[in-house]
Amino acid sequence: MGFSSSPETEKFLCDRLLDNAQPISERFRALFSLRNLRGSAPRQALLLATRDPSNLLAHEAAFALGQMQDAEAVPALERLLFDLTLHPIVRHEAAEALGAIGLEGNVCILEKSLATDPAQEVRETCELALRRIEEQKNVKHNEDEMLHLSVSAFLSVDPARPTSDCSSVQELREVLLNEEKCMYERYAALFALRNHGGEGSVSAIVDSLSAGSALLRHEVAYVLGQLQNKAASDALSEVLRNVNEHPMVRHEAAEALGSIADKESVALLEEFVKDPESIVSQSCEVALSMLEFERSGKSFEYLFMQTPQVQ
Repeated sequence: MGFSSSPETEKFLCDRLLDNAQPISERFRALFSLRNLRGSAPRQALLLATRDPSNLLAHEAAFALGQMQDAEAVPALERLLFDLTLHPIVRHEAAEALGAIGLEGNVCILEKSLATDPAQEVRETCELALRRIEEQKNVKHNEDEMLHLSVSAFLSVDPARPTSDCSSVQELREVLLNEEKCMYERYAALFALRNHGGEGSVSAIVDSLSAGSALLRHEVAYVLGQLQNKAASDALSEVLRNVNEHPMVRHEAAEALGSIADKESVALLEEFVKDPESIVSQSCEVALSMLEFERSGKSFEYLFMQTPQVQ
């Protein structure tokens, strides 16, 4: 369920999201607020944002549509997925969103992209999304399992269903680090370790930052951000410093460091806010802005704001 808002607030958020003159952090504030709303105006603003010159903002808008599980967004996400002029990080997020929405009709879209997209990270995302839809269909008869599949304890719609709770941390670690296992199994182990928590789980997740797949490495960094465990700071810092790493992995490392927010992490974000790769520099900028709001006791989102004054 989404939050309700006044028409004036909704218009303000849509306009702010699409205003290129605004700092990227302000546009993210609007984006994070709009993903809590429902209706044609928020959807249309997010869809327009998926075509933004900022690849970071565009991919986040596609991610938001997937998290909202908005079936009305499918046609636009399909066009996004097949537009090879777009950055792979945006196409990847479109594929993941189609998997999160989970309609049976999305299968043929994802299968076509799997067979034709030149980017490995996009093809791997299509594989995950197809398996997620299949898993969703298999447990459709069980309402409790459906809920478990759709929304995690971390309030995210995960691209894979966590491995059964009966697996030990060591067993999950072996699957996650096994390059011979399929991507879905490794993702499932990753989310199971995240849900399990504890020192052993965090250690296994950190070790998987050396995985061969950039897609998996980026999800690992994302999960470490969800866990907010300081034991991951050094490894995430190394990822952010590595200019040869895929931008989607460095971007997630930056956001994760912002979530951990120890002194060293903040200093590193301040250093890389000028990184030549815009996906990375903007991630640092957004992370630092979120920290500033958190420290001031204010919400980064506009969600509970008063109706803005016309200026």
